[in-house]
Amino acid sequence: MDDDKAAQGPTAGPGVIPNRHETLEVLRLMGRYVPILMLGGDADGYGARWTIHGAEVQPGIAGYLMEQGYLVDSGPTEMGARKLILTEEGIRFRAEGIAWWNGLGILQRLKIRILG
Repeated sequence: MDDDKAAQGPTAGPGVIPNRHETLEVLRLMGRYVPILMLGGDADGYGARWTIHGAEVQPGIAGYLMEQGYLVDSGPTEMGARKLILTEEGIRFRAEGIAWWNGLGILQRLKIRILG
C-alpha cells in the first residue's frame, strides 16, 4: 500500500475524519457494546458533553460519529444521560479502522499521531 493511500485511513470520507488516531481510540474503547454517554449541559452553560469510561470524548469526534450514522441513541441512563452505541455501519467502520491502523508502519503511525 503506498504512503498516501495508507495515510487516508478507512474508506468513509478520507480527509474528513477528525483526528484519526483519537477517533480510532474512541472506537476501540467502545468495542461492540460500550456506549458513549452524551450529557446534556444547557442548564449549566456548557452544552452537551460526551464521555466514555469517564474520559471526555472531543465534541468533533462525537459529532462526526453521529453525523456519519456510526452511533445510535439506545436510550437514557438512570441519571438522564443518553447512551450512544455503534450501529452496524459503525461496527464495520471500527473494524476497517483497526485493520488500517494495523497495516501501517511505525513512521506512518507516528506521523498520524502527530499530524492527526
